[in-house]
Amino acid sequence: MSARPKVLAIVLAGGEGKRLMPLTADRAKPAVPFAGIYRLIDFALSNVVNSGYLQVVVLTQYKSHSLDRHVTQTWRMSSMLGNYVAPVPAQQRVGKHWYLGSGDAIFQSLNLIKDEKPDIVVVVGADHVYRMDFSQMVSQHVESGAACTVAAIRQPIAMADQFGVIDVVPDDPRRIRDFLEKPTDPTGLPDSPGEVLASMGNYVFDADALVEAVTRDATTEGSKHDMGGDIVPSFVRRNQAAVYDYQDNVVPGATERDKGYWRDVGTLGSYYAAHMDVVSPLPIFNLYNFDWPIYTSYGPQPPAKVVASGGRGAQIDEAVLSPGVVVSGGHVSRSVLSPAVRVGEGASVEGSVLMNGVIIGAGAVVRNAILDKNVVVPPGAEIGVDTDADRARGFLVEDGLTVLGKDQPFG
Repeated sequence: MSARPKVLAIVLAGGEGKRLMPLTADRAKPAVPFAGIYRLIDFALSNVVNSGYLQVVVLTQYKSHSLDRHVTQTWRMSSMLGNYVAPVPAQQRVGKHWYLGSGDAIFQSLNLIKDEKPDIVVVVGADHVYRMDFSQMVSQHVESGAACTVAAIRQPIAMADQFGVIDVVPDDPRRIRDFLEKPTDPTGLPDSPGEVLASMGNYVFDADALVEAVTRDATTEGSKHDMGGDIVPSFVRRNQAAVYDYQDNVVPGATERDKGYWRDVGTLGSYYAAHMDVVSPLPIFNLYNFDWPIYTSYGPQPPAKVVASGGRGAQIDEAVLSPGVVVSGGHVSRSVLSPAVRVGEGASVEGSVLMNGVIIGAGAVVRNAILDKNVVVPPGAEIGVDTDADRARGFLVEDGLTVLGKDQPFG
């Protein structure tokens, strides 16, 4: 392999995201909006391109229209230099079936690897919030001589039963000895007995080894054709797998507070908590790191505007206001307002996430809520104040949150 290997990045973006319903009722999980102007996939794609990898394919499947449109319209690279971010839908190239798992998604898309002829393939998920320089992981992978490297994040050993845990070789903690699925009695790390390594769902492979592995897996009886459950363990059994410790990753512009931040936003509770991380006075996840920007496009929106109305001054605290937002004499605290949100006179929005085009009528109260696109809250109405009343209207109440889906009417 040359000193500067050729790298192809594959972003796995076919996730259905059932635990994020109703936010995924009309879109794939990677297309779910986050922090006002972004989609979840923007974090994976920004990490890849900031790492210097500019040939990227995005494998899509479930309700992919808004995701495909976002990637196509936003992620345009210089074709003169051979760079691209290309959404690739499931094509049934090897049979009359859709992707059977993340490993099968790559198997059905081997033409992309064969056409590009990379030395290294970086495979990442599309639904986590974090910053990571993958070039550092690739460098360790090449130096290790392993055919497969798994990115992992340290977690308290008491939480091991919530993750897929990587058991390392005691005398060589960068080599993987075993993959443990939600173990109840794991062994702590050699340098930190109170911690374990949990897989982040990001991988680096030698290209030829990946092609061989997914091809072999395609005909393996009983396989679920999953990257973490089947493909990586096959490398572990052959003593060809290494681990990359996320705490070793150094991202330009990171602060001590947000260094090593990683959030799996797979549930409504974790999705909400990640937003609260963004709005905190000293953000646990800092969107204002211009040395490692998160790229996106939010359309031709005017600047946000905060004005008095009816003799009431607007009050804003610990809030993210996206372009196109207008707060007219309302109160907004600990909340994220996406483009084109309107908050009317005397209305109160607390601890909430409002997506594009949400309208909060005058005098309305919204607390601890997630409102998807185009929801209209009538003047004087209340959401998140009386959970029984919210359920009676047909709203989802879960983990202390009231959630309305896209275009859901106020019952």
